[in-house]
Amino acid sequence: MEKKSKLALPKDGWEGLKENFGADASSGFVVFLLAMPLSLGIAKASEFPPIMGLLTAIIGGIIVSFFMGSRLTIKGPAAGLIVVVAGAVGEFGGGEIGWRLALGAMAVAGLVQVLFGVFKLGKLADIFPLSAIHGMLAAIGIIIIVKQIPILLDVDPSLSKGLSVFGLLGAVPNFLMNLDPKATVVGVVSLIIMMAWPSIKNTKIKKIPAPLVVLLFAIPAELIMDFEHTEPAYALLHIGNFVENVKYNADFGGFAQTGVFIKYVIMFALVGTLESLLTVKAIDLTDPYKRKSNNDKDLIAVGIGNTFAALLGGLPMISEVARSSANVSSGAKTRWANFFHGFFMLIFVLVATPVIEMIPNAALAAMLITVGIKLAHPKEFINTFKIGKEQLAIFLVTIFFTIFEDLLIGIGAGILLKVVIHLINGTPISSFFKAPTIVSFEGDNYLIEINKSAIFSNFLGIKRKLEEIPAGFNVTIDLKGTKLVDHSVMENLHLFQHEYEDNGGTVKIIGLEKHKPASDHHLAARKLAKI
Repeated sequence: MEKKSKLALPKDGWEGLKENFGADASSGFVVFLLAMPLSLGIAKASEFPPIMGLLTAIIGGIIVSFFMGSRLTIKGPAAGLIVVVAGAVGEFGGGEIGWRLALGAMAVAGLVQVLFGVFKLGKLADIFPLSAIHGMLAAIGIIIIVKQIPILLDVDPSLSKGLSVFGLLGAVPNFLMNLDPKATVVGVVSLIIMMAWPSIKNTKIKKIPAPLVVLLFAIPAELIMDFEHTEPAYALLHIGNFVENVKYNADFGGFAQTGVFIKYVIMFALVGTLESLLTVKAIDLTDPYKRKSNNDKDLIAVGIGNTFAALLGGLPMISEVARSSANVSSGAKTRWANFFHGFFMLIFVLVATPVIEMIPNAALAAMLITVGIKLAHPKEFINTFKIGKEQLAIFLVTIFFTIFEDLLIGIGAGILLKVVIHLINGTPISSFFKAPTIVSFEGDNYLIEINKSAIFSNFLGIKRKLEEIPAGFNVTIDLKGTKLVDHSVMENLHLFQHEYEDNGGTVKIIGLEKHKPASDHHLAARKLAKI
């Protein structure tokens, strides 16, 4: 009964390379143009040698493509990990020593990700409340924006060294008084280009990646204003020789700082895994061929890539959402597009290093500030509020503790508040990790009855039952036996409905007539009203 896709599925493997060479190579080239300056900027912001951002993109493309479990995601360094990476370098002593010790923790974290995949923990993202995840990403965005302000203004790095996020905000007047006029002009114009580019109506012009447009402006501007001779050394990017820098760079001496080492292994593995899984889920929804990724296989591939990259000195990689979205919109068909993105990156870094070293750091800062604005955009706050006041509270608490402490504390605080809210709403403690779920069927009809509560922490059991239902049937999910259905479960049930109906079945969600929604939003939490 499964509905066939209207589009013939592209072949995989070597046959897929031959069949889709043109589409995948052209898409890979577009993604390379987008990824190259971002990879440099992310590495620099992470306190890594900038060239190591390119190394990670090369490994993520050329090597990981052969193992990955998703067809259209792009593997490379992510802005969402800047805070974790820079934090690790700083806590391990800073500078080259901090970089090498951070690499040791990253290599172990890569092996942890491999184990996540081996033990089929690809569903890990489903056990974290969505508001806490979005709060974590928004906090990362805020931190990125604040930390890039002095670089955008090209002030002396000594003025911002060692300052916290709030210290940097307080120092903005000082930064403005000491800004470099030439570099600031380049940075501000670059920021305007990045912000305005999505609003362009002409579809052909819009296909040109905004970071490429920034480089086409910033490099000539730098040459005209002669940055090399008139500006301080920190105004321009310096990457050195790629071949000489790529060697065994990791240092596992961080084991001696047991607490710090374990903390960053957990943070690298957890945050990287969450971001990757969320990206894979999002890109699967945009795949015109409706293919379903193998999350566990993809985690193994990313883990292998991370361990390999860390040993050689590279940043941690994830399935990156902006580059992956560009890959889909550029017409990619298979995993070979990711391969070509890494291949073009390798060729460019081998033959065009002098061009890369013409990039003003202010232009890279503008690109990263744009990424930060996307993560912490006001619409994220508004959308969360629309879903429910309790979701906004979780979102804000996660942001607050992430900025004041770190990512683990932040997401832990968000989860703790979520648990407290569920207890206040009468969720039975016995159902926190298991929701009684009864599955019955008659003919073409499946009935799933969920009792007690359906919340983020017990959804994996519910999801397991849903995934066991064959494609093409009529499915009814009955929630009348629940006291509470939280926002994360509402969203996941609607996602299941979308995916199942794409494969020829039908899904009805019933039994919420006596539940009171937390807001008018269709994904708001529902609590059984007292009679």
